[in-house]
Parts: sequence; C-alpha cells; structure tokens
Amino acid sequence: MAGTPPGGDVYEWFQRGRRLLADRNPDAAATLLARAAAAEPGSRSIREALARAQYDAGRYREAMDSFADLIALNPTDDYAQFGLGLAASRAGDLALAAEHLALAAAMRPDLAHYGRALRSVRARLTSGPA
Repeated sequence: MAGTPPGGDVYEWFQRGRRLLADRNPDAAATLLARAAAAEPGSRSIREALARAQYDAGRYREAMDSFADLIALNPTDDYAQFGLGLAASRAGDLALAAEHLALAAAMRPDLAHYGRALRSVRARLTSGPA
C-alpha cells in the first residue's frame, strides 16, 4: 500500500481504518488512517482514530504527536489529554503523562479510569527508577 493509494475516497479510508482498528489490526489501521489524515488534515475524527490506532499498535511517540495535534486544536478535549497521557506513560515520559492525565481527570472527574491512570503514573513517579 505504500506506493499505491488505496481505493475509494477519504471517507472510505476512514471507515476501513476504523474497522481495522475494531478488528484488532491497529498497524494496518494506522497506515490507512495516516493516509486519510494527510488527505483531510482538518478532520478531528480521522485524527482521533489515527491516534488510537498508533497507540494500539505500540507506536507511542507517534500517538503522542497525534494526540498533541488534537489538543492544539482543542485544549479542552479531555479524551485527547487522556490519550496523550497514556501514550506518554507507555513511552516512559511519566512527568508529561502525569500532567495530561491530571488535566483529563480534572476535566472529567466522573470518568474513574482517568483518575486510576493518573494515580498509577503518580505512583510510578514517586517509586523512582525500576
């Protein structure tokens, strides 16, 4: 797929990427969604799906960049703050993770998993290097 564009239009790429993500094929989803995001850079839906696919594929630094792009467009996007926090945690940047998880938890205190993720990262920060 690297040399030849996939068939269909951007919306079809987005839908196929979401299906691939749902079918637990995040690498293929990320590849297809990256092409969709390049063709339609203003689409928040595509950017969010791309960030999720990158995260699920273990591409944490790429996911961090994608979630940061979403936050740049809308700093009050709690899901993007949460996603950046999780990706930063997986990438080993615990200070950045704690910052964004704290923002997400403050924005949506009703979502218990935001608080759990924040407490986990804070515990790792205070325990020092493994």
